[in-house]
Amino acid sequence: MRRDMKKRTNNLLGIGNMKPVIQEEITGCAIASAAAIAGMTYSETKKIANSIGIYAEDSKLWSETNYIRNLLAKLGIEAANIELAFDTWESVPDLALLSTKWHMEKGKAYWHWVVFVREESESYILDSKKSLKTNKRTDFGRIKPKWFIEVKV
Repeated sequence: MRRDMKKRTNNLLGIGNMKPVIQEEITGCAIASAAAIAGMTYSETKKIANSIGIYAEDSKLWSETNYIRNLLAKLGIEAANIELAFDTWESVPDLALLSTKWHMEKGKAYWHWVVFVREESESYILDSKKSLKTNKRTDFGRIKPKWFIEVKV
């Protein structure tokens, strides 16, 4: 196993060690979310994404789900094959990608990706948006997910 992959795998073993990753591009929320889950930097994850034809500026990255699933798979992370409608915070699995800020433009759905984490003692959202005061969020009443994808670790 490559050293960097072993380091990433060790980071995944403890969800509690997850840290937010700030998106370095205005449309880089999917890359940043994948980086946070993988325990990698934005630039490391972007390089891998680009190597498989995934680019932050491609609107399919925030309007379709196969791209982030493919990126996670390349990082050795399994994501569920289906999206489940958000009902309550209790219905979200311990680790999930959430679609927030969901809206329609010219008949096409778009959203912002964030990561939901539930641990024994707390639950929080890792939000990659650069302008936030804190990227580890617990203000669940302000976050309006449309649906989620379970991430398996």
